[in-house]
Order: sequence, then structure tokens, then C-alpha cells
Amino acid sequence: MENNMMKALVFKGPGKLCLTRRPIPTIQEPGDAIVKVTRSTICTSDLHIRNGAVPRAREGVILGHEFAGEIVETGTGVKGLKTGDRVAANCETICGECWYCRRGYVNNCLHGGWLLGCTIDGCQAEYVRVPLADTSLYRIPDGLTEEQALFTGDILSSGYWGAELCEIKPGDTTAVIGAGPVGMCAAQSARLMGAGQVILIDPNTYRLRVARENELAHVYLEETGRAAAEAVKRLTEGRGADSVIEAAGNEQSFELAWQLARPNAIVALVAMYETDPVLPLTRMYGKNLIFKTGGVDACRCPRLLELLKEGKLKTDFLITHRGRLDDILEGYEIFEEKQDGCIKWVVTGE
Repeated sequence: MENNMMKALVFKGPGKLCLTRRPIPTIQEPGDAIVKVTRSTICTSDLHIRNGAVPRAREGVILGHEFAGEIVETGTGVKGLKTGDRVAANCETICGECWYCRRGYVNNCLHGGWLLGCTIDGCQAEYVRVPLADTSLYRIPDGLTEEQALFTGDILSSGYWGAELCEIKPGDTTAVIGAGPVGMCAAQSARLMGAGQVILIDPNTYRLRVARENELAHVYLEETGRAAAEAVKRLTEGRGADSVIEAAGNEQSFELAWQLARPNAIVALVAMYETDPVLPLTRMYGKNLIFKTGGVDACRCPRLLELLKEGKLKTDFLITHRGRLDDILEGYEIFEEKQDGCIKWVVTGE
């Protein structure tokens, strides 16, 4: 690159993004890898950062945490990866050795966590430095394209994790609120884990059609609110869902989540909220619900890549729009407003 500079999208403070030029990153620690970004994408959490809803996000940071690419340099401490490897990234930087990582709670890694595109420079750029590369990057198997592997470490991990939180038993009914990227991944993950009835709920007709065409669920509901709750009861002999995955992230979807659940069910909240939802304990009293929530523990990436390779999971259908890094600000607008049926807007790196 000319003068060792690259293009990058920078967070300048609430409501302010700027496509500018930054120095190409260099190795800072022995465990680092420098990756040439060949595919990256915009995530809803990037919108939350832009909107000022993520207090820990650092002003001046390069945004982005969901990407695939090619390693161009490794630090002396990197043992499992080499220059030229095609890799998919974890949205979380993980050491793999601390108390939390050993138990799969990688979101709370003592040496990492959600760093890329939040507190250190991320992937909405031509190159990115990835700390703890041996445990935070994954070699893409032969036979998988970078676009097929692109979502492994974030939205696919989030959906799969949400389904795991539900402790699904064969034949269970799992309701998924929100047919966005995470909700679609959660629905197909719940089906893979043995749910006998997966109900996907979203008022967006186009997104439900995409989900149906890809056989992600068993039942597709455009109803919301009380109508959706009544429909789920009809489908479950009046009980409600055995588990609910809330992947929409607004006040109405939070309210709906506990209403859909049968007594003693699990409600998994995998969405990120910009405001604090209210837990109506007086109205919920007696349902004895178990709530599970937080940032994704993206500890299943190697397994997810194998499931993608085997065709048991798929995510490339989520890509509806592609563009160059030069066009990423337009991409943010298209993605946020769901223009022209946009589900995921991908930077092609070309």
C-alpha cells in the first residue's frame, strides 16, 4: 500500500462515522497476526456503537468485528497459523487459558473479550491486527468459501449459542423472535439440536420468505404481540413454548419473549438492547421462568465451520448486498433501513 496507509471506517463519537486513511497495522505482541480483510460486514452492534449505546467503545476506533481474510504476517508466538492461511475470525478475542475460557465463558476472557471494533481497531478496513491469533482465528476448511465462513464467529455463533442456552430436548417447541441474521441462525441451530417445532416470528414478510425458502424453521408467524402469543399457545396445546430465543432487541420483543414461554421455560435473550427493558415480575409471578442473557460465548467456531462444511448449517443466503469499502457508509444506511430487502451488507474487499 502507498505510504503504508489503508482505508478504514472510524468511529468519531456518537452519530459520527468517517471513512479515512490509517496506517496499516503492525505486529505489537508475539501472539498477533495481521490479516488482509477479504470479506467483512456490518453488524447491528456497529449501529449501537455509532449511536453511543456502547459506553466502552473507544472514540477513534476502526469499527468491525465480523470478517474473513488471509494472514499476511504472524508474531513469533503464533504456532497454529501461518502466512497465506485463509481464516475466519471470532468476534471475541480469547486467550483459551484463563478461568473463563476453560469453561467456555469466552465473552469474559480475562485477556480479551469483545475488543475488535470496540476498544481496539477492527476489520472495516483493508487490514486488521488480531491479538491472541492462535485462539481467535480459525483456518477455513478446504471446500468452504470465505463468504460461507464469514459469519462463523459472530451471528452464527450468537444464534447457535442462543439455542444451546435453551437446553433443547428432542421434540421441544422453540420460539425465535426476530428473523434477522441472528434469529435465522438461532432457528436453524434449534432445529439442528432436535427441536420438534421451531416457530420463527417476525412482521417482515420478505425475511420470513427467505427463512422459509431455506427451511430454517417449521412454522413462520407474521403476527406480533398478543396475536403471536395466542398463535404459539394454539401450536402447543395451550402451554406455550418450551424455550424462547429473543433476537430482536426492543421493548416489544422483550415483552413478547416471556409471554410466549410456558411455565418453567427458558428464555434466552441474545439481542443487544440500547435501553434497559423492564422485567415485569408482578405479571410474571408464577411462571417460574429461567432467563439467560449476555454477550455471546463464541466458543464453538471450529465445530461451526465443520457443520458449515457438512452442509448442516448455512449462512451465505444472508448476503443480500455487496459493495466496496469505499461504499461502506452507504452500506450502513442500506443495512440499518433494511432497504431493498437488505439482510447483510458485505464488503467484498475488491
